[in-house]
Amino acid sequence: MKPLSYARPRTQAEAAALVRRSPDAVFIAGGTNLTDLMKLDVVTPDLLVDVQDLDLTELTHHEWGTVVGAGVTNAGLAGDIGIRRRYPLVSEAILAGASGQIRNAASIAGNLLQRTRCGYFQDVTKPCNKRSPGSGCPAIAGAHRELGVLGTSEHCVATHPSDMAVALAALDAVVRVRRATGSVSALTLDELYRLPGDRPDRDTTLEPGDLVTAVELPAPTGAPSRYRKVRDRTSFAFALVSVAAMLKVEDGVAVDVRLAYGGVAPRPWRARTAEAALLGERPTDSLITQALQAEFATARPLPDNAFKINLAASLTRAVVRDLAPAQKAGR
Repeated sequence: MKPLSYARPRTQAEAAALVRRSPDAVFIAGGTNLTDLMKLDVVTPDLLVDVQDLDLTELTHHEWGTVVGAGVTNAGLAGDIGIRRRYPLVSEAILAGASGQIRNAASIAGNLLQRTRCGYFQDVTKPCNKRSPGSGCPAIAGAHRELGVLGTSEHCVATHPSDMAVALAALDAVVRVRRATGSVSALTLDELYRLPGDRPDRDTTLEPGDLVTAVELPAPTGAPSRYRKVRDRTSFAFALVSVAAMLKVEDGVAVDVRLAYGGVAPRPWRARTAEAALLGERPTDSLITQALQAEFATARPLPDNAFKINLAASLTRAVVRDLAPAQKAGR
């Protein structure tokens, strides 16, 4: 049995120093993902640094946007009346993502930084480049139906599991990070997450001791929004494909379009190519199909998950119908 230590620092600087000087130390808040991985021996830290005393539970609304502390629980965020009114797709995504018991414990930062649910990553008897670099990716020739088609590489096809992160990507959220050196950074989700390339073991650009302290949401744009998720069962399951969509239509023309997808890539996938194709146009079914074809032009589907491309287009068409009534969408 590997010895395990536990620390509960009182300051962010102390917490960062503890993790920075120990290569096998990790931060823990709710622990809903970390403890599962520890039970499976996927991760074996020698020190758990509990951040629950670091005053990371701010949840405040301003004219310019909203600040959500990293320690706010998923339940607290989804149930906040300001979030439900200003950013309803965030509540929808969180409620689609996990049971009430998990939402009551899981933190916002932990949700963002959770690891993939790829079966090969979670099974230490199997090789996995994300868990053990250079060992191989058996998912490519094996069970990959639930895995990625965009942003993958020959070294890894795992997907990011977070529903909430997909909604935050559509909102252009910014993640505040206290660096181990004491400086502060503000990262977009594209800057926070890494694509696997030849280093799939690194999910993010964070360095040891870097601490996520908050998420900032910009002021609401007034565009109607929706989060919709397709999964294999109606009880809590990870997405085959999900979409966070924001669409504002004036005189039948899309004047504000945001699309982000889950279940298709190693990070929440902001569909900027599709957005550009729809902006200033009438969002008809045929145009949405063309826009999604352009978005997925660089996809690397595998035999058992190629269906995700058409599923993403179908899901987007359905969501757009909800957000833009037929007479406004010009259908």
